[in-house]
Amino acid sequence: MATDEEAPLVVENPKNQNPIVNHERDVHILSCAFLLIFLAYGAAQNLESTINTEGNLGTTSLGILYLSFMFCSIFASLVVRKLGSKNALILGSTGYWLFVAANLMPNWYTMVPASLYLGFAASIIWVGQGTYLTSTACSHANDHVLNEAVIIGKFNGEFWGIFASHQFVGNLITLALMRDGEGGSTSGTTALFLVFIGTITLGAVLMCFLSKRTGKEETGLQDSSASFFSSVVTLFKPIVTLLQDIRMLLVIPLIAYSGLQQAFVWAEFTKYIVVPTMGESGVGGVMAVYGFFDAICSLVAGHFTFGLSSISIIVSGGALVQASVLAWILLSHSVTGGVLGILYPLLVAALWGIGDGVLNTQLSALLGILFKDDLEGAFAQLKLWQSFAIAVVFFLAPHISLQTMLVIMFVSLCLSVAGFLFLTLKVEKAFSYRAV
Repeated sequence: MATDEEAPLVVENPKNQNPIVNHERDVHILSCAFLLIFLAYGAAQNLESTINTEGNLGTTSLGILYLSFMFCSIFASLVVRKLGSKNALILGSTGYWLFVAANLMPNWYTMVPASLYLGFAASIIWVGQGTYLTSTACSHANDHVLNEAVIIGKFNGEFWGIFASHQFVGNLITLALMRDGEGGSTSGTTALFLVFIGTITLGAVLMCFLSKRTGKEETGLQDSSASFFSSVVTLFKPIVTLLQDIRMLLVIPLIAYSGLQQAFVWAEFTKYIVVPTMGESGVGGVMAVYGFFDAICSLVAGHFTFGLSSISIIVSGGALVQASVLAWILLSHSVTGGVLGILYPLLVAALWGIGDGVLNTQLSALLGILFKDDLEGAFAQLKLWQSFAIAVVFFLAPHISLQTMLVIMFVSLCLSVAGFLFLTLKVEKAFSYRAV
């Protein structure tokens, strides 16, 4: 099936004006750039509630960030279409740089504006990432006459596998520069954030070497004669259309749960399970274990993704793992010391990382397969509902108990997986006919 990004199969063709792009190289660059940016941001986010405690500045800033992320996701597809996915990725990286830099002098006048801007930057970098990666996979499949679903799964597996390792790498850097377990000295914190600023800068520079995509994400809304009003109307039409699509309505609960389970690790797991048994000094090590298993599972899950049937099996397996962990914590959690007190949070982190790796790879692959005619809109929906769920957890967590949060998580997981399985049963046959 031809697409706007299809390149000739024979490079030697004298009529060929645009040589085949090395799509796999672009995936490597994109993955490494995100690793450099998010090893800094992920570690900084884990520290917010520990180092910026006055007036709950750290937690409140994160809540503001994800609310901004949610609202900006509505307009993110318009921005990505206007800028092009590559330019959106580069611009998006500036928000992470500013947020980490604000932590060098944390107060309400630096953190709140930085959080608001990062919400905008995060929305376009993630819509740009989903659009760029999926269009790259489709181009690679067309150029080499391969199955699109297989390549989408493979490329998502590589990206999310490398990306997920940011928790492992970033927390190891934190452990190396902040040794005393109580948040580190002022000089240690300053050195840490300066290192993080450097890694984000490298990641942004690396993105400049990406090939420019020539598909609809580069040309869709770049008509200079179009007014702002007509652009906004054009933007909201596909958003409303997607919300009228039964497939999207059935995927949204799973998208929201993926945000819930990420925020649970950041806001609840470390607070109620890690710190009481291992202290603040154990947070970095436990989150490194979480990141390691997240990365490995992402690579494996992406490798075995070849279509809707495989996605349904992999998601069901990951959901079963997280449901088991939720039930385990809910029924038997207690603060203990000794070897068991150390092994318990490490084992929970490992299992939770497996579930997160599954959801990240499979949701991206699923949206790329089902909504490839509107990638920007689909990935904007992904980040809108994820960020909404994350913001809810950050604002709700201080006011409810761990047990209440666990019940909410368990019910949400069951409902979202039920909707997803209904989707795969209803859509797979029609999709197979359309793909032939």
